[in-house]
Amino acid sequence: MAEDDKEQKTEEATDKRRDDTFKKGRTAQSKEIGSTFVLLASLWMLYAFGGMMRANMSEMMVKSFALSSHYQLTDETIKPLAFYYLKETLIILGPIMLAIVIFAVFSTILQNGGIILSLDPLMPNFSKLNPISGFARFVNMSALAELFKSILKIIIVGSICYMVIKGEWSKIPLLADKGVEEIVQFTARIALKLIFYVFLLLVALAAADFGFQRYSFAESIKMTKQEIRDENKESEGDPMTKQRIRSAQYAMARRRMMEEVPRAEVIITNPTHLAVALAYQRDKMAAPKIVAKGAGHVAAKIREIAKANNIPIIEDKPLARLLFKTIDIGGSIPEELYRTIAEILAYVYKLKGKVF
Repeated sequence: MAEDDKEQKTEEATDKRRDDTFKKGRTAQSKEIGSTFVLLASLWMLYAFGGMMRANMSEMMVKSFALSSHYQLTDETIKPLAFYYLKETLIILGPIMLAIVIFAVFSTILQNGGIILSLDPLMPNFSKLNPISGFARFVNMSALAELFKSILKIIIVGSICYMVIKGEWSKIPLLADKGVEEIVQFTARIALKLIFYVFLLLVALAAADFGFQRYSFAESIKMTKQEIRDENKESEGDPMTKQRIRSAQYAMARRRMMEEVPRAEVIITNPTHLAVALAYQRDKMAAPKIVAKGAGHVAAKIREIAKANNIPIIEDKPLARLLFKTIDIGGSIPEELYRTIAEILAYVYKLKGKVF
C-alpha cells in the first residue's frame, strides 16, 4: 500500500509546485481561446479598415491590368514591380496581421495570468523522440478530447454553413443578371453571416475548452504523498536537523537564563515542581521582573544555583503557579501583584539586612 501511494498522484499540487510549473512556462492553455481572439481581431480590422483595404486592392488590380498590356518584364523592371506588389500587399494585409499577432499574444497572457519569461519550453527534450512515448501521447485522454472537439467543430461548422447557404439558395440564380459589385456584396454578406455564427460557436467552445484545460492541467500537476513529503523536507529542512537546531537554541536560551539567576533577589517555588526567579533594581526597574523560571529539572537547577549564591527561596504555591503561567521571562510583575511581591521583597531584604 505504501508503494502504491508513491506512484499514485492523488494530492493537489502545492503552491510551490504551481509556482515552479508557472516559471517553466507550463499553464492551462486553450487553443480555442486563441482562435477566438484571432477571429475577433480579423473581424474588427475588417470592420475598421475594410473600406481602405478594398480601395487599395482595387487600385492595385486596376494598375496591374493597365500595365499588363505594355509592361515588359526585364531584370531592371522586375525588382521595382515586385517591391510595389509587396508594399501594397503589406499595406492591405498589415493591419489584420498586426491585430492577429497582438490579440494572439494578449490571449496567451490572459490565460497565463501574466507574462512568463522562460527558456524551458525551448530546451530540447530527447524523450519526445521515443516512438513508444510518442504513441502514448496520441492515445491519452487529452488527445482523445482534442479529436472529439475537432470532429464536433467540423460537424457544427458544416451544419451552420449548410443552413446559411440553404437560406440564401433561392437568391443564387438571380446573380446571373447582377453586376460584379452586387455579386461581391452578396458573397460578402453570406461570408460575414457565416463568420458571425462561427464566432459565436468558437466563444462557446472556448469557454468549455478552457474549463477542461484547467481541469486537465490541475490533474497533470498533482503530486504523490512522497513528493509532498520531499518538498516539505526540501523547503523546511529535515525534521531531525530542525529538532537538533531547536534543541541547541533551547539549550542556549536556558544557559543565558541560568546566568541571570545569581542576580535575582528571591526564588518563588511551589516548592519542588516550579521555580520563578525575581529580580528588582529600584533605580533601573519600575517593577520587579522575572529573570528565570522553569519546571522539573530546570526548577531544581534554579534552586541549586540560588542556594550556591545565597539567594532566598520562598515557598508560595499559588503565587509560583500564577507567575509561571502568566508572565514570560523578562516580563514585569503586574500591578495587582505589587503588594504581594512587595511583602516578599521586604521580608527578603530584612533577612539580608537591606532597606526596601
